[in-house]
Amino acid sequence: MLNMASILISLIYIISLSPAIAGISNVESDIDDLQTYMVYVQKPRHGNFSKEIDLESWYHSFLPATFSSNSIDDDRQSRMVHCYRHVISGFAARLTAEEVKAMETKNGFISARVENTLQLHTTHTPNFLGLHQNSGFWKDSNLGKGVIIGVLDSGITPTHPSFSDKDMPPPPAKWRGKCEFAGGAGCNNKIIGARNFYNLSLPPIDDGGHGTHTSSTAAGTFVNGANRLGEANGTAVGMAPLAHLAMYKTCDDYADNCPESSVSAALDAAIEDGVDVLSLSIGLGPHQHKEFHANAIAIATFKAVKKGIFVSISAGNWGPRTFSVVNDAPWMLTVGASTTDRGIVTSVQLGNQKTYDGESLLQGTDTPFEQLPLVYPVTKNASATTNCPPETLKSIDVKGKVVLCQLSVDPQDVLDAGGAAMILMNNELIGDSIVAGSTVLPHVRVSYTVGESIKAYINSTSSPTAALVVKGTVIGRKTAPEVAAFSSRGPSTVSPGILKPDIIGPGVNIIAAWLTAVEPITNTEYTFDIISGTSMSCPHLSGIAALLKSAHPDWSPAAIKSAIMTTADTVNLEGKPILDRNHLPADLFAVGAGHVNPSKANDPGLIYDIQPDDYIPYLCGLNYTDQQVQGIVGGDVQCSKVSSIAEAELNYPSFSIRLGSSPQTYNRTVTNVGPANSSYTSQIVAPEGVEITVQPNKISFTEKNQKVAYSVTFTRTKNTGASSAQANLSWIFGQYTVKSPIAISFI
Repeated sequence: MLNMASILISLIYIISLSPAIAGISNVESDIDDLQTYMVYVQKPRHGNFSKEIDLESWYHSFLPATFSSNSIDDDRQSRMVHCYRHVISGFAARLTAEEVKAMETKNGFISARVENTLQLHTTHTPNFLGLHQNSGFWKDSNLGKGVIIGVLDSGITPTHPSFSDKDMPPPPAKWRGKCEFAGGAGCNNKIIGARNFYNLSLPPIDDGGHGTHTSSTAAGTFVNGANRLGEANGTAVGMAPLAHLAMYKTCDDYADNCPESSVSAALDAAIEDGVDVLSLSIGLGPHQHKEFHANAIAIATFKAVKKGIFVSISAGNWGPRTFSVVNDAPWMLTVGASTTDRGIVTSVQLGNQKTYDGESLLQGTDTPFEQLPLVYPVTKNASATTNCPPETLKSIDVKGKVVLCQLSVDPQDVLDAGGAAMILMNNELIGDSIVAGSTVLPHVRVSYTVGESIKAYINSTSSPTAALVVKGTVIGRKTAPEVAAFSSRGPSTVSPGILKPDIIGPGVNIIAAWLTAVEPITNTEYTFDIISGTSMSCPHLSGIAALLKSAHPDWSPAAIKSAIMTTADTVNLEGKPILDRNHLPADLFAVGAGHVNPSKANDPGLIYDIQPDDYIPYLCGLNYTDQQVQGIVGGDVQCSKVSSIAEAELNYPSFSIRLGSSPQTYNRTVTNVGPANSSYTSQIVAPEGVEITVQPNKISFTEKNQKVAYSVTFTRTKNTGASSAQANLSWIFGQYTVKSPIAISFI
């Protein structure tokens, strides 16, 4: 979630690890040194451990036999945080480093590490995405009826009208989840399950609004008259209005603290409960990239995919920096954020009569429509100048004036100094990507380019003035969708041979359900809020995946993912390439396959399917040890007996390759889910200096679900001096265009 003051506020879970204990006697523990450890052990190899109590007994046997407390059994129980049944073979426990060291000698022990801490990462978006009531894909998918979406987040507000169960069917017979609201009163046929893994003693109520927002984005029901301070008014609805919701609270929304052990426990429960889709607007923070075998989310979501559960997950809010994408395992759908064609516009009218558009959620009567003195606090310190620190504001008279500042300013400082209004300009890194918000005084947020123009005007006259002109909600921006500046970019640090992010979807200025709150300036109560982040784009894709699951119950998670990626839009509403924050064409490490097009995804023609075991040669090809691969996939794996493959050889819908002087050939297999009798012809868009050939260049099918293989060879024909390039491979038959983006890095 991103607020006005910073684009990097969206929620992404940060994993914090703590030590685990050995089943060794005479190990004293200092309570002040306890940390939560993720402990990995072998599965029990004898006896019947099908009952939960037996498996827990096996886990408890690894804990120290002697504690500082008087009751060994009570201390063991209190030290055990979570016992896992599906996502890993192991448990989370509070231990000291010495206890973990002693546990290493225990038979069956594999490893232990301190847990990581993760961070948390719509009235118009259905129409923008081509979803219309009683027609098209919404009708074909029955609005996601019967599908269960499990949301891992900060909890939920069960009394919100977005979670009414009017016209909702009862949960499917397979559902085994629990409702942990007092007396079960918060659950109904919409919210069919709710549990708290962040604090086991409290109900899963949303503390800050984030989980309520993401849940309603994925599967909220129709609510008329939704708006934020009168703007973005319309009917709020999630992507899959008839899908069921299960909330797994894993994070304190205020503290942005989401323990790895809690996230793993929630995923473990979701698999057991019977969800169909998992939505995780969470992940590691910036510069915390971890190999898949050391990443609890990667490990747990692989187990979910093995059970046929689709995983939609946020790419992170660390853009526009390269190598900033998180949640980059190939079995996840990694979702970046884009704009829609809606804006909530306030304009800046300068004293020279020039007008520049910006955005603001606060469009009330306090907005200064008349021309007021305009000031840009200037000191000798360039950084202080742009950020309007309190000491600068005190040294310059800003009372009753419009104050130009850069984004990182605290609006309260401007208010305290007597400012009448603010113009908040982006810095150069963020460029022209605007995230609307509300603050403690009237304001408008403008792009870096506009901000520089306003500064030039201030410097051109001795008495600059400005007024803010409210224009309200505007729909129809032809440059949409654009990639949000904050949306994390690839390449993947862990596996650069897999193009990440996979897809982009609406994540800027998204209106959805919120806990009841009060706007400080107008003292107005609101129950819908507009926020931004890949936390918002992720549940859009979760809901779309639920629609596809409802329409195609036999499709695997990889098939759904392929359908989303190969049918994605690569141009904006003007028919031009999707743009980045500087109004230049966005590269593949920003957009992935492109912008989601739900209706096209429902009928992709061909899919690139991947079975869980197909990831084993890929993981062995990452040079992971047998034990590391086993920890991810479960079961016995010996990479020496596996034909390892290069990353780009995985049957993925996109390509990411490092090309040198030698030709490279990669293989793909497509499955026909379109017309039984069909014949596709390849079409290549290659960059200068690269020759791309496809064999065969025509593929034919005579029945549905038939598979056909092809190969692609990349040859560098000359050195153009570029460090990278991009290409595209399409298979075309009638109305079908099955697209695969190709990212090329030259070595």
